[in-house]
Amino acid sequence: MSTILAPVAGMAAKADATDREKLKVVSKQFEAVFVREMLAAARKTSFGSEGGAGDIDGGQGLDTFRQLQDERFADVTAQSGTLGLAKIIEAQMARFVDAAPAADTAPAPAPKPGS
Repeated sequence: MSTILAPVAGMAAKADATDREKLKVVSKQFEAVFVREMLAAARKTSFGSEGGAGDIDGGQGLDTFRQLQDERFADVTAQSGTLGLAKIIEAQMARFVDAAPAADTAPAPAPKPGS
């Protein structure tokens, strides 16, 4: 098992999960974090005054609501695969996951004749 894919939240119930299954979960989690960051940056934009986020001042309650809304949107987007970032990440990282077992199970070199 690779150290990158060690304990993965969401895979605790499935103790015999393969590295590929763990990679899929982690890729979706990464996409969700990425979308959250994009939404947070978009909320900081200002359209001409000091308020930001569309210049609507709703206080801390509205800020908390928007943060929770963005987090939920990011999670749903990543789980649905709408953006496809998780698939791309999974495909790129799968090369490293698949390569590790192949190196361990490679046949020993054949002895040279006459040795």
